[in-house]
Amino acid sequence: MIGSGIFIVSADIARHIGSPAALLAVWLVSGMMTIAGALAYGELAVMMPQAGGQYVYLREAYGRLFGFLFGWTLFLVIQTGTIAAVAVAFARFAGVLFPALNSGAGTGAGWHFGFSRERIGAIAVIAGLTAANLRGLNTGRVVQNLFTSIKILSLVLIAVLTLLVAPNPAAIAINFGGVRELFSGSVWSVAAIAAFGAAMVGSLFSADAWASVTFVASETRRPDRDLPFALAGGTLW
Repeated sequence: MIGSGIFIVSADIARHIGSPAALLAVWLVSGMMTIAGALAYGELAVMMPQAGGQYVYLREAYGRLFGFLFGWTLFLVIQTGTIAAVAVAFARFAGVLFPALNSGAGTGAGWHFGFSRERIGAIAVIAGLTAANLRGLNTGRVVQNLFTSIKILSLVLIAVLTLLVAPNPAAIAINFGGVRELFSGSVWSVAAIAAFGAAMVGSLFSADAWASVTFVASETRRPDRDLPFALAGGTLW
């Protein structure tokens, strides 16, 4: 559930809404929607503990055509696009430690086709993780636990440093200063609501991985207990 999206999309969300308090509100609303969706999926997983997750639910609800279309869309667009986005972000952030990844063709504004060092780094990450998973479940589990632990520790470290060890009163005042205005409704207009909705695209993208746990429902020993617990626990984290 703890993916890399939170490190990628926050800047874009801030550009949409332009307020630290609204940025926090976007994450809060997205979290509530995610928990609601996870609880609904938990019920579906208990009712239909089959491999496939969303594919099974769409097939049973709307017919085989919609399940078929979703399955191929997931394979060709959704999962592959997410993998590409996260890999490019990883390579871009890695460029801070390895400046060589920032050079080469394909930088700057607009669309650029072909290879750059950043893109080669992203491809290498995808190839490396694919090779690790092909080696077997144990290797994939170790790699997954390692990266998940790093992300959790990073978020905990940021929270502890900014809130407990070295809090910045000015930054805290800026971040939470607009909360009263958000609840008062004085800043809400049609344009502001539209911007808020557009900003939620990034936050919901970051929270989208929770549904993947339903893909292995048929391989779970007690899906009626484990899947709802995993969905609720993963999203609450």
